[in-house]
Amino acid sequence: MMSLMDSVFGRVQHTKSRGTVLDRLNAAMALHRSRARLAALDAHLLDDIGLDQRTAEREASRPIWDAPGTWTQ
Repeated sequence: MMSLMDSVFGRVQHTKSRGTVLDRLNAAMALHRSRARLAALDAHLLDDIGLDQRTAEREASRPIWDAPGTWTQ
């Protein structure tokens, strides 16, 4: 069991947390906004970031819970 002193002096091994419900909701909303902005880009701007229209549409249409694993860690 962790004591208060262990916590104060940083002698606790931290486990990787998935965050609070609010953290996950904020991340999901940020992902939604990002995909909406991607869908709104024209061909010239998509070319600047190295994507074609089909790839951008496919990414923008993914469901909110379908995020890359690296984004949810």
